[in-house]
Amino acid sequence: MTQTLTIHLEKPITSAKILDDSAGRGRADSAANSEQILTRDSEAQKTAFSQAYQAINSVVTKLNQFYDKIFVEHKEEIAKLSVEIARKILMQKVEDGAYEIESIVKEALNNAPTRQNIVVHLNPEDLAQCQKAQQDEADGALAGVKFVSDPNIGRAECLLESPKGIIESLINEHLERIGKALKKAE
Repeated sequence: MTQTLTIHLEKPITSAKILDDSAGRGRADSAANSEQILTRDSEAQKTAFSQAYQAINSVVTKLNQFYDKIFVEHKEEIAKLSVEIARKILMQKVEDGAYEIESIVKEALNNAPTRQNIVVHLNPEDLAQCQKAQQDEADGALAGVKFVSDPNIGRAECLLESPKGIIESLINEHLERIGKALKKAE
């Protein structure tokens, strides 16, 4: 028994097309073409992402190199600046007389290879203070040391002469060593 199908349309039909079995094959070909197009689009996106990744990776590498270069340059500048600040502070303390020449001489004596026949050259302004400290502590670290006035030696500095060599305790040399150590420090 066949049933009749009735369709009610609100508007009149303006065109119609009859499909045959070949339309089914067209749909299969169309699906295959769509799949190929999707595959090509997917490959194109992968290529674009790969290129973008390589570009970003290159930028990151260049930024890291730039950072390392800037860090090294600033590190050296910071070391120089630190030494100059220390120099200014020390010069002000020396000018104000806010230092202990005995401690400076004792430190230099600790670095001397021998304690016999030592002559310590001092700035004329520091000489009296060391001689007084030597008299106050007859058996102290300054015992047996000969002090000599030397206008070529700066205040808060000394030069030790011994039979085995000379030891200088000069502010500029100390600051240079500190500056080199700061530049090497990581």
